[in-house]
Amino acid sequence: MSNLIFSLNATIPIFLTMVIGYILRQVKFIDDSFVNTLNKFNYNITLPVLLFLDLYNADFYKVWDTRYVLYCFFVTLACCLIITGLSLVFLKDKQILGEFIQGSYRGSAAVLGLAFIQNIYGTAQVTPLMIIGTVPLYNVFAVIILSLTNPKEMAEGKHSLDKARLKKTALEILKTPIIIGIVLGMMVSLSKITLPEITLKTAKNFSTLASPLALIGLGAAFEGKKALKKLAPTLTASFIRLMVQPGVFLPLAAYMGFRDEKMVALLIMLGAPTTASCFIMAKNLGHEGVLTSSVVVTTTFLSSITLTFWLFLLKSLGFI
Repeated sequence: MSNLIFSLNATIPIFLTMVIGYILRQVKFIDDSFVNTLNKFNYNITLPVLLFLDLYNADFYKVWDTRYVLYCFFVTLACCLIITGLSLVFLKDKQILGEFIQGSYRGSAAVLGLAFIQNIYGTAQVTPLMIIGTVPLYNVFAVIILSLTNPKEMAEGKHSLDKARLKKTALEILKTPIIIGIVLGMMVSLSKITLPEITLKTAKNFSTLASPLALIGLGAAFEGKKALKKLAPTLTASFIRLMVQPGVFLPLAAYMGFRDEKMVALLIMLGAPTTASCFIMAKNLGHEGVLTSSVVVTTTFLSSITLTFWLFLLKSLGFI
């Protein structure tokens, strides 16, 4: 019961924030122009600042574990590649290919991971290692797959992997604000540069806006009727995200000897709900966003049950 209450406290407020965003849009308190501006603001400012601060505050020299970081990286890479391969073969509607792939593999590792583990252990010393091994790859792969599966360009036959296309995709990756925030955060942290308190407090003001604004924007842009038409891919992506990935790779992590905070961080990496930043990135790279918002809403709602199940199982088996 305590695990259930904990999971509900972690996930239901996220879900309710999206619901409030949806209601505000329905009563016309906010409009499409506001939502578009909000998404751009999150994509370019608040999310990069949030990731920068997460990595800046990490003491990598104290908790560094190369084996753990490599495990996070290669498991994430395996998830990305396997889901992409299966989607290319089995997903009939190629217009939603990029959104389906991103929604299936990309969880709320940075935002939910830190809060979730701090609630359990009081600190989140190991979580930045998971973020390093996972979040940069999350974002690089998302830019690649969303750029290559842009619905408009696919309809015009411009999705081939020619030299110009690869160059454009590479530039998109280098210009991605979230990638820039991650790189700068790691560089400043590893160089042990101490930023002025005024700078840190200002940055924190922006970072605290990232999650609520992203969730409000997602809820406001949610289109229920269109989402119902994509119910099958929504449920499939949600099942992959919440059950298949942790079911495959958590046993391997246990076999490799990862325990306690490292195991919980892996649970978040593999089984947390799809992050709201997926929607922001999909919209900014030319996708409709309906499937993405539907997957985020569905996984957020169901994760209170699935995360409780995985926590209970891991605790019962003595891994946490």
